[in-house]
Amino acid sequence: MRPDLFQAPDYYNLDDLLTEEHKLVRDSARAWVKREVSPIIEDYAQRAEFPKQIIKGLGEIGGFGPYIPEEYGGAGLDQISYGLIMQEIERGDSGVRSTSSVQSSLVMYPIWKFGTEAQRQKYLPKLATGEFMGCFGLTEPDHGSNPSGMTTNFKDMGDHYLLNGAKMWISNAPFADVAVVWAKNEEGRIHGLIVERGMEGFTTPETHNKWSLRASATGELIFDNVKVPKENLMPGKSGLGAPMMCLDSARYGIAWGAIGAAMDCYDTALRYAKERIQFDKPIASFQLQQKKLAEMITEITKAQLLTWRLGVLRNEGKATTAQISMAKRNNVDMAINIAREARQMLGGMGITGDYSIMRHSMNLESVITYEGTHDIHLLITGADITGIPAFK
Repeated sequence: MRPDLFQAPDYYNLDDLLTEEHKLVRDSARAWVKREVSPIIEDYAQRAEFPKQIIKGLGEIGGFGPYIPEEYGGAGLDQISYGLIMQEIERGDSGVRSTSSVQSSLVMYPIWKFGTEAQRQKYLPKLATGEFMGCFGLTEPDHGSNPSGMTTNFKDMGDHYLLNGAKMWISNAPFADVAVVWAKNEEGRIHGLIVERGMEGFTTPETHNKWSLRASATGELIFDNVKVPKENLMPGKSGLGAPMMCLDSARYGIAWGAIGAAMDCYDTALRYAKERIQFDKPIASFQLQQKKLAEMITEITKAQLLTWRLGVLRNEGKATTAQISMAKRNNVDMAINIAREARQMLGGMGITGDYSIMRHSMNLESVITYEGTHDIHLLITGADITGIPAFK
């Protein structure tokens, strides 16, 4: 394993916009990634296995629900701190950040926002430490960009609900202790249910043969006449707007995370270009390589400014779904393009596990699709600026 020599680019002195707490949170996460993730992640990606031994550390650096109030086991941090943690974790690996993102925004967030006080007390403290791991069931085999068409459903059986259906492409599913599942009641209204591992009829088969997010555990959620206690329904909000609020939080985290992946690719390419000698001089001295590097740092800087401003708006409660979509789409597109350019700069070495670039590139092929595809986010912006939805 090559030493982790990562140095974060800050071309516009964005650190001046951060508080001391922000920088402490970020630097703690950065040091943890260098120490615990970088030395092992290539091996786990090659083996297509999630490194479960890092779960406790993820909890300790605030990787699980950092904005959840301290009374429920969270750190009570602001949205910029959350973003910075996601940035640092994804600098290590998008799959690890997916695990963290799902736990934070798609499991802890809905329980905190829509759950009962009893549900908050029961689940959030253990989710915050990683003692419990969670997953989020929205996407189905036949309903991805159109989640309102879901067929997973539950019926009121008097003293419990009977849940049937299936969810697909679910991060953390193979080892999750709890699943926040979105399903329709008998009137067709979408509600959130907390399903626990061990409930009869609930299975989580793992998805294999992935070329992307290989160090992340992905699976299905199968519900075959699962009896769910009535106290496991989250009463705070129903309808499609409830899971969409969760996705807003997750997409916001992705916008920050993608910057981390881009930073790592840029930093690797810059260092390599200074060290790689061709025609008796470093390739960093050639115009085309400088063009690539200059464009990379420009795009990273633009994304940093965009996302920092979005974090301020989130802290003020002013960020819109469309603004979050713009940042998710822009930043992931930026990162995947930088990964591809950086891979070319490393030539043949760029496809090996000796460097992180090809792994980032493969991971970002998933990140650009999940939690709203590249094209769907474009149409969210289009609908917002024209007032005319183009989804159907």
